[in-house]
Amino acid sequence: MVSAKKDQFAAIPLRWVGPVSITGPEVNATVSIPLATFETPLWPSVQRGADVCSAAGGISAMVMDERMTRSVVLQADTMMIAASAIVKIKQQQDTFQSIIAETSRYARLLDIHTQIVGNLIYLRFEFDTGDAAGHNMSTLAAERLLEWIVSTFPELQYVSISGNYCADKKVSAVNGILGRGKYVVAEVSISRDLCKQALRTTPEKIVELNIKKNFVGGVLAGSLRTANAHFANMLLGFYLATGQDAANIIEGSQGMVYAEVRKDHLYFSVTLPNVIVGTVGNGKALDFVKHNLGELGCSEKRAVGANARRLAIIAGSAVLCGELSLLAAQTNPRELMRSHLTLERK
Repeated sequence: MVSAKKDQFAAIPLRWVGPVSITGPEVNATVSIPLATFETPLWPSVQRGADVCSAAGGISAMVMDERMTRSVVLQADTMMIAASAIVKIKQQQDTFQSIIAETSRYARLLDIHTQIVGNLIYLRFEFDTGDAAGHNMSTLAAERLLEWIVSTFPELQYVSISGNYCADKKVSAVNGILGRGKYVVAEVSISRDLCKQALRTTPEKIVELNIKKNFVGGVLAGSLRTANAHFANMLLGFYLATGQDAANIIEGSQGMVYAEVRKDHLYFSVTLPNVIVGTVGNGKALDFVKHNLGELGCSEKRAVGANARRLAIIAGSAVLCGELSLLAAQTNPRELMRSHLTLERK
């Protein structure tokens, strides 16, 4: 019998792909990318995307916004009491900052969003969490704020430290609208000749497929704030290779591909509003994780938060490479299945 207390490790194949050239405020370098996956065709596919992007002059990418969230639930006897309490709570931001400072050197309150359902109050706290992904940091801060609110406003009662208005590891609209994690946008411009030679397709075919598959097909399926082919594949491989909470690919893979033909070039971009990554915290002390973060240049002495933003940019770039390669393959009959059979069937 295996001891339940003994740590065990699941061996997942890991391979580095690239390098790929990335430019932007957080990254200006040529970077190789680690992906841990059982789906072995992912490596050559992302490699092809990386080769094409580098040959095209590189990927431009940046973090548009960043925040981690935790929502709490309280209740009052009536909705009138609840509405009055929210007004008072929103006037306590200076007090909240002082309370949060006692829980962490890095956590800082950015905003509070509120919703009332009957006599229930939902408070969505948004925090800056530095180089940490910030799950525990945000929950601890929210817990202390919740304790202070209940003790200060006796007309309110505790319901839960988590109210799903966060929304953590679930498909939602709120994260894309209000933000959770790093909001990453990456783009590349690829010439018609390069599309033909390296991707065996044309800019027009990729743009048309993106509309008919990702957008129209996504609408038919009822997809929520999602128009992509397989963001989750690259995110999962990257998260596992860099010690992230892999369940966050649920909200992380809610993103969009936008492409258009510009003169004789393909403009291709990916937008990922919820990339949840950190370079410190739980999972980052494992030897292979420390090694991979070091190789990615995400363990350097930089301003607080800069390493995590760099990591998010590299994650977004990996997604762009894989998405470009797969969409190109799907413009050609039989190409996708032929590659899977070649690489996976023994």
